[in-house]
Amino acid sequence: MRLLLVEDDDHVAAALSAVLARHGFDVVHARNGEEALRALLPPDENDPDKSAKSGFGVVLLDLGLPDQDGYEVCGKIRKRTTTPVIMVTARADVRSRIHGLNLGADDYVVKPYDTGELLARIHAVSRRTVPEESAGAADDALRLGPVRIELPTRQVSVGGQSVQLTRKEFDLLALLAQRPGVVFRREQIISEVWRTSWEGTGRTLEVHVASLRSKLRSPALIETVRGVGYRLVAPAQG
Repeated sequence: MRLLLVEDDDHVAAALSAVLARHGFDVVHARNGEEALRALLPPDENDPDKSAKSGFGVVLLDLGLPDQDGYEVCGKIRKRTTTPVIMVTARADVRSRIHGLNLGADDYVVKPYDTGELLARIHAVSRRTVPEESAGAADDALRLGPVRIELPTRQVSVGGQSVQLTRKEFDLLALLAQRPGVVFRREQIISEVWRTSWEGTGRTLEVHVASLRSKLRSPALIETVRGVGYRLVAPAQG
């Protein structure tokens, strides 16, 4: 996923970009509001609607920008595109959060934040947003080699043969499959699939991963990233 990071502090941006890159994100850094809007909404006189197709999956928007207020930038983004916006700021008061959400922000993260939480929020807002290029598409299935995952009907097949998964097995597979190659931390998976904390649930996750590998007849499809979590390895094409 391409991600636009709007942050005026180069040291903060470099550190966060490195973390995001390790988790599979292609990060573009903008140091102020003008750079962000230029990257997100390139002008095209021949196609006035083209600016709505930003090419980014998520925008991480710092509010303390040198040239214009981050709230103003968020308002401009929301008028032109549906790209999810996560405000990242030290402003922790409720009024600031409400103002940001009313302007169209999809989420609001207060500094200092836990990196795992930020990654979870990025994935959460990106899943809630239908990709513009696929909006209206008749086929909502995800394909990973012989594995086909139909999100609306929660059906999975391998080589055309239906595979029966439990509810949690499907939720786990769908989470990993929507971002192939991206490493999901164990804590993040437990939070999003089981809606609980990591403590006492780790063994449950391992059992579900093992079950999925067996049912999908592809042990290499879900890779264990030692000390971090799991990622889905998309089969090579061709």
